[in-house]
Formats: sequence, structure tokens, C-alpha cells
Amino acid sequence: MKNIKYHLLSLLVTALVAGSFLSSAELSGVVNPFSLTLLRFLLAALMLLPFILIRPQRVEVAKRVFPRSLLMSLFFSVFFICMFEALNTTTPLNTGTLYTLVPFITALTGSLIFKQRLSLKLFGVYILAAVGTCWVVAKGELSVLLALGFNQGDFIFLLGCISMVFFSVSMKILNRGEESLVTVFCILVGGIIWMTLALIVFQQPLGWSAITIGLAAHMMYLAFFATLVSTYIIHTTTVVLGPTKVMAYIYLSPVFVAIIMFIFKGQHIPIAVYPGIILSVVCTILLQVFNRRT
Repeated sequence: MKNIKYHLLSLLVTALVAGSFLSSAELSGVVNPFSLTLLRFLLAALMLLPFILIRPQRVEVAKRVFPRSLLMSLFFSVFFICMFEALNTTTPLNTGTLYTLVPFITALTGSLIFKQRLSLKLFGVYILAAVGTCWVVAKGELSVLLALGFNQGDFIFLLGCISMVFFSVSMKILNRGEESLVTVFCILVGGIIWMTLALIVFQQPLGWSAITIGLAAHMMYLAFFATLVSTYIIHTTTVVLGPTKVMAYIYLSPVFVAIIMFIFKGQHIPIAVYPGIILSVVCTILLQVFNRRT
């Protein structure tokens, strides 16, 4: 497969983001989500800062990139804000189910902006992939999915999903060939600005002093792997593969979560979940094969 390296990187970032659910769960209730996201952006930006300052030309490029990155980071931040606000009135199962719409919406957007053809065959694969992912999210219990009810929180999260689509698409549209390292740094700084404003608007405290030494490792994982490394990989792969192919790997996120929970928490994967895992994997592969290179 052409560009195999970037497909492997897309798989890696899916695993890294899936791992963030474990660390986020450990920090949940200790630090409010807005403050937690701000701290993730801040630590990640500080880690990257020396690599920007060490080369004066990167500082100059950052000045040119920042206005565009501010827009990209707005989409990124809106996703988190919508997710946190939505979870006040909806459930993780609902949000997990709605999140399966992101690859399909990305494909629709790509067909309009990048003139990608969305055939009936591709449409069918997206539907099957969403079914497989929902099956994993619901742990193989069809009755759970059938009993889903949607409310105001779900509409808020749907707006967040659309914002995530625009985040991915904007990375492709606004790319001018700059070094990914610089663009990612600017995105993180933009994220700091937007999340600070969100904290003020929603009147949330920082509460960083509540993070104990035992929780520091989880915080560093979120900052380094789930924020800095993941954003860098997403930007790099999106520029090469296009947002449609990169976002398609979202269908494997629940699969990685299940595997990680088995490895680190000893939570066995129910046999009823296996068909959903297989369907998600097969459909993700088919989407990579059928989608045109952008």
C-alpha cells in the first residue's frame, strides 16, 4: 500500500488517543474537564517550545502560521467544550455512538471540498463500520443500542463532532507546506487561548493543585502522547493522506480501548463483542482501499 508509513502512524495515533481514556478516567472528578484540557495544551506547548526557540526561522514561521492555527485550534477546542457540556445531560454510550458519524461526515465534507467521489459502495461500508463500532461500544448488547434515547446533550455533542470534522479538514486546507512541528505548536498555543476563555465563560476553577504525584504520570501521558504526539501525527498524516482516510481510523478507537483495558485493567473482552471488532477492522481496511488519495 502506498504511504504505508502514514497509515501505520494513523493506527498509532488511534491507539494513543484510546489510551487517553484510561488516564482521563483516573483524573476524572479530580480536575474539571476544561481545566484538564487547558493543562494538557499548556504542558504539551511547553515541551515543544525549546524546539521552536532553538531555530530562529521556526519563530518567524510560527508568526505567519499562528493566525491560521488559531482557527484550527478553535475547531479542536470547540469539540472538547461540546463534549464536556454534552456529558452533563447525556451518556458516554450516546457520545460514543454519535462519534461514529465523524468519518462519514468527513467523507461528505471531503466530497464537497476536495471533489472526492462518495459512491454507494463507500456509503455502505461507512454504515457497516458504524454498526461495528457501535457494537463494540455497546459491548455486543443489541438491546442497549435499541434503547438509546437522544436529548439536548446529544445535539450539543453532534456540533462537537462537526467541529472535529472541520478541524481535520482545516489542517488540509490551511497547510502551506510549513513544518508540522511549528503548526502543531501554534495549534497548542491557540488551544490554550480558547480553553482559557472557556474556563472564564463557564466559571470553572483551575484546581491543578489536586493532581497528586500518583496522578502526575497520567497527566504527562495526556500532555505528551495524547496531545503533543497525537496532534503532530494527525497533522502530518492529514496533509499526506487527507482527512477522509485519517478520520476513518476512528472506527478502530473502541477496539483499541477494549484491548488497552484488557492489558492494563484485566477487563476481558466479551465474546459477543468479537463480531463488532472484526467488522470494524474489515470496514476500516476497505475504506482505506476504496477512498481515493487526496
